[in-house]
Amino acid sequence: MLKTILTVLQLLAAAGLIATVLFQSGKRSGLSGAISGAADTFMSKNKAKTWDARLAKATTWIAIGFILLTLSLSLV
Repeated sequence: MLKTILTVLQLLAAAGLIATVLFQSGKRSGLSGAISGAADTFMSKNKAKTWDARLAKATTWIAIGFILLTLSLSLV
């Protein structure tokens, strides 16, 4: 019973980890980012940084939970 619960939690953590990684924006925008970079305002850049910072923090915590669940499943 415990193994089933831990497996379901691990699957949910894996799905959450995939989702948070996919929602993050890329670090480099390439040539299109260099051309349209002047059109960005200071406020829009600030919002993007806080959103990306939250996603990065969530990714870290979900990854730690995933690793702990994997270790606990290997012991059960």
